[in-house]
Amino acid sequence: MHILNLFDDENIIKKIQKKLPQLFYIAELESSRAGKVGMEVGSMREKIVISLLIYHFGEENVKTDIPITEPEIDVKLINNPISIKTISGNTLGGVKLSWTVDAQQALLFRRNYSPTCDIILVQINWNGIGCLFYFPRVIQKEVMDIIGRDKYLKLPKAGTNPRGVEITKEALEMLSAHKECKRIPIHWVKTTTKYNPYSRWLELWKED
Repeated sequence: MHILNLFDDENIIKKIQKKLPQLFYIAELESSRAGKVGMEVGSMREKIVISLLIYHFGEENVKTDIPITEPEIDVKLINNPISIKTISGNTLGGVKLSWTVDAQQALLFRRNYSPTCDIILVQINWNGIGCLFYFPRVIQKEVMDIIGRDKYLKLPKAGTNPRGVEITKEALEMLSAHKECKRIPIHWVKTTTKYNPYSRWLELWKED
């Protein structure tokens, strides 16, 4: 059993293509206030992807209680550490590796960084085509060795509202074009739905 099975099984591929936009849209509705999506949507998207792994591989093979001392790792599949990332838009970019915003800490992060886990990246592109990508750790290291860490990692710009250290657009394009990268194309359509984010909590309040 290996995560690559997720990208070879036609049944699960079709389910991902159908369900992921639906579930991510619900996550947006749950995280929205006055039409604006809040930051908490990121955690909800992560839980949706982890739930996919549990559904496909079984709860006994997915470890979710990851210590906070391992900031890059979100889940382990059969003891294989995985980081889950999501981005929005029709181009690859803005994938965060560290939320460090201090200039010296960011430089230290770049100097010491080495990929420690595989990455599942979900590219959300509403009303267009996005992908669910899988970047094994080995190809992350390979790309970083080819272009160098200065071109692999983008530091926050001084004097701006920094958002942490990111993988560069160049590196992401190389990762996505690598022969060992796996992908599932997804047509991102928002299914019209009447959704009340308070209904499930209300039902729990009604219980004795």
